Amino acid sequence: MNRPSQAPEDAEIRAQEEVRTKDEESPEEQDPGQDRIQEAMNTAAEVAEKTGGLGTPGLPVNRRSPFMIGLTGAFGVAVAYGIIQLFLHARSVLILIFLAFFIAAGLDPLVGWLVRHRVPRWGAVLIVVVGGMGIVGGFLAAAIPPMASEATSLAHQIPHYLQDLQNKNSQLGKFNVKYHVQDRLTKLLTSGSGSLVGGVIGAGALVIGTVSEILAIVVLSIYFLIGLPQIKLFFYRLIPHSRRPRAILIGDEIFAKVGGYMLGSFITAVIAGFGTYIWLLAWGVPYPLLLGTFVAFLDLIPVIGSTVGGIVVSLVALTVSLPVALGTLGFYVFYRLAEDYLIVPRIQGRTVEIPALVSLVAVLIGGVLLGIVGVLVAIPVAAAIRLLLMEVAFPRLDKS
Repeated sequence: MNRPSQAPEDAEIRAQEEVRTKDEESPEEQDPGQDRIQEAMNTAAEVAEKTGGLGTPGLPVNRRSPFMIGLTGAFGVAVAYGIIQLFLHARSVLILIFLAFFIAAGLDPLVGWLVRHRVPRWGAVLIVVVGGMGIVGGFLAAAIPPMASEATSLAHQIPHYLQDLQNKNSQLGKFNVKYHVQDRLTKLLTSGSGSLVGGVIGAGALVIGTVSEILAIVVLSIYFLIGLPQIKLFFYRLIPHSRRPRAILIGDEIFAKVGGYMLGSFITAVIAGFGTYIWLLAWGVPYPLLLGTFVAFLDLIPVIGSTVGGIVVSLVALTVSLPVALGTLGFYVFYRLAEDYLIVPRIQGRTVEIPALVSLVAVLIGGVLLGIVGVLVAIPVAAAIRLLLMEVAFPRLDKS
């Protein structure tokens, strides 16, 4: 009689036990990945204890999967768009950074020579920077007083030049009759006081901006020069290990070309300025030191710098006499040929190794893209591109 009453109780007990069993097993059934995560954490702790580091990379991701191909393509487009926008919005700053890095790369061979002679890196950089500032300061201290005197003399002679412009029998007068120089100067000066004041304010802002940019270039160049070995190592690490030795050799050769070009440009500029000074002093052309310095700075601009300087100096020599002006023009034609075929090949020929036509095309393209900065760096950039073509691209094309 008692068995029927015990059956429901037994069934209820079994049901409760099943519920408790399900409750105990439910966490594992609801989140089976926790064991996998805990296992990975334990493994990571063991790896850290054994190696003391972050372990080794795992298997690479399958780059041929459709998802990775699409993701890589989209990421590449986004990066390209971001780089273009960055260049457009920060173009002026990037040009200053590029110019500072170019100057540091040009001075690095000199710093490297001092380091090879057992001078610490910081000491070599300090010697180069202090030496460069000393040269510039000494030049300014020696040149500014006579240049200021010549500029003052030029300002005093302006009324005399204006009288010569009105005299139709003088050389300047004939030049004025042909090109209407005085009328254009008068129109420029009397175009309105507002525009004149605006021009003065704009000139002041230009001077302040130029000084700030020069200081920024100097400071950035020093920092780049100090950290250039680390910068080169960083870029070399971006290259696969099997190709790093050759990349290091090519990179060092490019830096040597940049340094050789800068040193050669400085030497040719000094030659051009000194030659101008001697010529003008010998023929009695006024303002020889001022014009010689002007030509030296213009000669730093490849291909066209000395030509423009020669034209300006020839116009100034016209104030002496027409034969002197023609002789000065002939002197600059001769110097232009001597610089292209004698001076530059001997000073820069073995370093840069760029044909004249390539130099001219590079200067024109650099001027269109980056202005005066592009003109200054066009030839060493062309030399680097030529080196990459000769050492990398052409051998592969010949074997293909």
